[in-house]
Amino acid sequence: MAAVLPLVVLLALGPAPEASPSPGPARVLIQTSRGAIVVEVDTARAPVTAANFLRYVEGGFYDGGHFHRTVRPDNQPGQTVRIQVIQAGINARRAKDGFPPIPLERTSLTGLRHLDGTISMARDGPDTATGDFFICIGDQPSLDYGGKRNADGQGFAAFGRVVKGMPVVRRIQALRARGQRLVPPVLIRSARRLP
Repeated sequence: MAAVLPLVVLLALGPAPEASPSPGPARVLIQTSRGAIVVEVDTARAPVTAANFLRYVEGGFYDGGHFHRTVRPDNQPGQTVRIQVIQAGINARRAKDGFPPIPLERTSLTGLRHLDGTISMARDGPDTATGDFFICIGDQPSLDYGGKRNADGQGFAAFGRVVKGMPVVRRIQALRARGQRLVPPVLIRSARRLP
């Protein structure tokens, strides 16, 4: 009976992200109502985070999702450490079908950094990331491990970079917002892995 318990626990937690079946980086085309963005996902240096993002892509979770948040110098009252990012999430109607949170792959271990165009997972505490991701505008070292944006100092899990479409990212960042919430949000028409 003791041998069955771990299997029951694992089934209750749901499947863990698996490494990408193809070697090397994977490219994903994100079609938005404001233009196309192509990201290259680093499956070698951030395998858990990359696999998590790709399973949301392959499951169609971002289709009908939105870029819903813009963070820029003029909308961070009370923040001594300021950043510049745009944040996106899955289709809200699919939220109940999402996957469990993943372990935080710290930049101190992956060697990836939050530079201009880096794609990274949004999170609350460590090990809480699910489907929301963000893209950096300009270098954002305060989001790396040891950075001061979060009190815990653990940083965020960078897992790739934009290889095409940074003008689209910058246009989204500059759109009208109420606080940090884009009004209206920018529709993600589709997110597809490229061959």
